[in-house]
Order: sequence, then structure tokens, then C-alpha cells
Amino acid sequence: MATLWDKGVQTDSKMEEFTTGQDRQLDLKLAKYDIIGSKAHISMLAEVGLLPKNEEQILQKGLDKILRSVENKTFVLEDSVEDIHSQIELLLTKEYGDIGKKIHSGRSRNDQVLTDLKLFLKEECKKLKNKVLELFSILLNLAEKHKGVLMPGYTHFQIAMPSSFGLWFAAYAEALAEDMPMLKAAYTIADMNPLGSSAGYGNSLPLDRKKTTEDLGFSTLTYNPIAAQMGRGKCEKAVAAAIGQFASTLNKIAQDCCLYMCQNLGFISFPEKLTTGSSIMPHKKNPDVWEMIRGNCNIINSAYTQISMLATNLPHGYHRDFQLFKEVLFPALEKMGNCIEMTCLMLQNIRINTDIIKDKIYRPIFSVEKVNALVLTGIPFRDAYRTVAAEIKERGLDFPQDAMSVEALRHTHLGSMGNLSLELIENKMRQSLF
Repeated sequence: MATLWDKGVQTDSKMEEFTTGQDRQLDLKLAKYDIIGSKAHISMLAEVGLLPKNEEQILQKGLDKILRSVENKTFVLEDSVEDIHSQIELLLTKEYGDIGKKIHSGRSRNDQVLTDLKLFLKEECKKLKNKVLELFSILLNLAEKHKGVLMPGYTHFQIAMPSSFGLWFAAYAEALAEDMPMLKAAYTIADMNPLGSSAGYGNSLPLDRKKTTEDLGFSTLTYNPIAAQMGRGKCEKAVAAAIGQFASTLNKIAQDCCLYMCQNLGFISFPEKLTTGSSIMPHKKNPDVWEMIRGNCNIINSAYTQISMLATNLPHGYHRDFQLFKEVLFPALEKMGNCIEMTCLMLQNIRINTDIIKDKIYRPIFSVEKVNALVLTGIPFRDAYRTVAAEIKERGLDFPQDAMSVEALRHTHLGSMGNLSLELIENKMRQSLF
């Protein structure tokens, strides 16, 4: 296998297979960023006099050609080549001879892969942000559309107090707005240039790290080369924590929808094309999409723990363990994007039962309204509570039919059913963006 560290000794094939793992397949996701990083690096080498300008132009042309093959999906990582970095350098060397070998001057695969990962994770954070914003918009629109439709709220799986579909949808919109700062923080951590830290101890060549920082679009750089290498694991863990927040929110939406689709409740339904059937029970409409979202979100949430454990008890400097971060984080990112897309699809097709609250089984949820009505007459809350509790115990609780509306319930404080504050929730999200 062709390696950048080849010393003329053939390595054991089993050792190669074990230590490589899934790295070669996952490396293909980094091809674009490796080329972008290399273009910035050789531009800097030419600027500081370490690479003749004419040779830089040749290499830039070669890198652009390879980049087009990546974009056209014709780029191939050959079986005999160790990784993406080796493949790109090999292609340049085949095409341009010794000039191609100069691309690695002043850097190590350690800062090269770190740069690739940070560029990749920055873009993944942006993609995820846009998908979350689409879901956020759908939830706000649903909240506005169904703000007048009452539904029972539950605690301990017991009917509790009046809620509304507007309140329910708006809750998840605001949850996403409060998850977004975690993604912003992860993006900030990824937005620090490690290029030039080399193997973790800097380099005796006169590198211009500020130039590569600007050229690559990083807002700043990690100045200390040891600190840059210690960023391995920290950046991945920050991204895993951020997507874990979104996964927790989607997991709860999924669980709610599984529950609310149940015929015993029947709060919501979906077109038959978005549900599955049973091999034996012809009446079934199973919530398989929501169940898969729920399960995948639990897997996504495990990524943070896995990366944390991989990074535990390691001294500073590079260790091959770091390679395994990709095997955990890359699939988690893909799952997260898919789960958000499917949540959007399902919610765009949700059907609301507008008559739930008319069922007499839900009359007791208005007990707090009766208590509050007494409080408004000047009766102390605890006395009012006991009065209504005694009434329920004696003869159950009914509630006037004409009071079964959001308007009649007079919930008007910020964020309540009668005052969803959707503009303020939207502003909260806007302030969390990057």
C-alpha cells in the first residue's frame, strides 16, 4: 500500500487492515476539504518563497482538476493507497513529477486531517442549521394555524390541564431555538485554523499561518501547535453534543406522535402513504417513521459518550485512536440530517383532530380553571383548591360547553395558549444563529 511515510519496509497486511478500519471510506467525505486546504497551503508556500510561483500555478491547476473529479463523483481512492492525503499527492506526482512532492512541505498529516475535519464540520454545521430552520418554520406555521384548537395536556400519563395544538407545536419550535446555541458553539470551535501546527510542535519553515486562516475562511487560528492537536476530540465532541440536543428534541416529538396516533387517543393522523401496515392485521397504520426517528435519535445521542470515552486518558499529541472519531461522528451527522428531513415531511402532512376536547373524559382537566375562577373572587388559592377537589370527589366535574375554547380560558400571559409569542420565539432563534 502506498503511504506518505514509506521507508521501504512492507507492512503486515493484517496490521494494515486492522489499523485502517473504515478510514478509507470515510476519507472520501474529506476529499473536497483536503484539496481546499492544500490549495491554501501551497498559496502560502509560494507567498513566503518556499515554492516557486510557476510551480504553485501548476499545482493549483492540478488540484482544481482533482476537485472537479470529486464534485463529479469520479474521484477514486485506489486500493493500493493508504488515505485521501496520499491519493491526492500521488495524483499530483504522477502528473507533474517531483513538483507534486512539494505539496507536503511544512505540514504533517496531523494538521492536514485536522484542517480537513474542521472545514468539513463547519460546513456540516451550516447544513444542519438550514435543515433545523426549515423544521422550525414548519412548527411555527403549524402553531399559528392550529392555535385555537384545544387538546388535553398530560403529566404522569394522566390527563392534567388544557393545552392546545398551537402550544404544542410552538413548544418544539422554541426547543429548537434553545438547541441552536449548542450548534453555534460547536461551529465556533470548528472555526479555528490548525494548519501550520504540523505534527503538533510547529515547524522550522517560515509559515504564514494568518494567510492560510484568511484564505480558508477561518475566523481565527489555534496559535499553540500543541493546543491545535489537542483539539482532536474536542471539536468532534462539541458537534456530537450539539446534534445530541436536536436529537433529544426530535426524539420527544417522535414519541408524542407515536402516542397521539394511537387509536385510544386519536389526536393526530397521517396519510396512509406515510404509515405502514401489518402482515396479519388489515386495520393497522403503524408509525414506523416516528419510531425510526425515535430510535435513530437515541443512537445519535450515544455519539457524544463514545467520543468522550475514545478521548479519555490520552496524553497530548496525536494517537491513532483519533481515527475512530470519524466512525462515530460521520454516521451520526448523516442520521441527524435524515431525521430532520423526515420530521419535516411528516409534520407537513399531519392531520389534526379538532374535536378531541369535546369528549367528556377530558372534562376534569378544567378543574384548575374552576379553582382560578374562585381565586379571582378573592378566595385564597388553597381554599379554592380544596373546594373544587371536594366537588370532584362528590360528583365528578363537568365544565360549561361554551367555555371550551382558547379565548374562554383566558390564558393570556407570555407564551400561553392565548399569547403564543411566536414572534419572540422567532427572535430567539434569530439571535442564536451563526
